[in-house]
Amino acid sequence: MLNKPQRFGQKAEAMAARFLKRRGYKIIARNHRTRSGEIDIIAREGETLVFVEVKARTSLRYGSAKAAVTPHKQRQVAKVALGYLKMTDQSHVKARFDVVTVTRRDGRHTIDLIRNAFGLSNG
Repeated sequence: MLNKPQRFGQKAEAMAARFLKRRGYKIIARNHRTRSGEIDIIAREGETLVFVEVKARTSLRYGSAKAAVTPHKQRQVAKVALGYLKMTDQSHVKARFDVVTVTRRDGRHTIDLIRNAFGLSNG
């Protein structure tokens, strides 16, 4: 059974996927997990493979959703992404990292997209 924050996290990921689809992204996978970690959404935008980290907040008590994508989290996502590229024989593909933030305040949701939020070592 999921607790309230976990349910909101799942809802936020679904909202983020719909948000990205409306902007022309093609969703390839959701919740891609390995021993090293997880990527919330893998999508394609044109010729670019996009690894998307979704962060959700119901308050700013612990900082903004954007601030939650720490350098440690960035390294973890990058490691999983590089593994995905190798596993799917796509090491040559143009790729980037985006972050989608979902913030709920007063019963309303705000969704923001941060394109090319952090670097990828394959170019």
